Amino acid sequence: MLNQFTRTLEKNAATELFKILAAHQPETAAQKKQRLLTAAKGDKQQADSKAPKVVKFGLKHVTALIEQNKAKLVLIAYDVDPIELVMWLPTLCKKKGIPYAIVKNKARLGQVVHKKTAAVLALTEVDAKYKDSFAHLTKVVAEQYNDQYADVMKKPGGLTLSKKSRNITRQ
Repeated sequence: MLNQFTRTLEKNAATELFKILAAHQPETAAQKKQRLLTAAKGDKQQADSKAPKVVKFGLKHVTALIEQNKAKLVLIAYDVDPIELVMWLPTLCKKKGIPYAIVKNKARLGQVVHKKTAAVLALTEVDAKYKDSFAHLTKVVAEQYNDQYADVMKKPGGLTLSKKSRNITRQ
């Protein structure tokens, strides 16, 4: 179970992923204030626009999105401490048929959503501009994680003896 968190997304796919995430960042407080001011002034075009398609974050929120089958892709940080907070998410994603990926560095995920760190992110919608690259990315992620789930769950990880134990077994 824990061994799967050592297998992070490969570099090319991670680069593509973070380009998509950068395009779907939530608005900052200043941007929100500006949007609300223009809506309050009565700018008809601004007021009628739909809510932007953004990245969702937060463990409870993402869990709810997965359970409701609204998440299209789930990203889990590999360095969450304690790991018990997120170690059940791959099983839930596999059960619901949602592609998931384990990425390096929770601080990098946090930068996407303007926070210090973020343990989990989810994409629910993607702009039309990124549909093709997102479809390719979800295919790669599904092959690397969802399709390999059964094999990974059977393999124990990190079963190495300490230096002291190795010396005792040599004698």
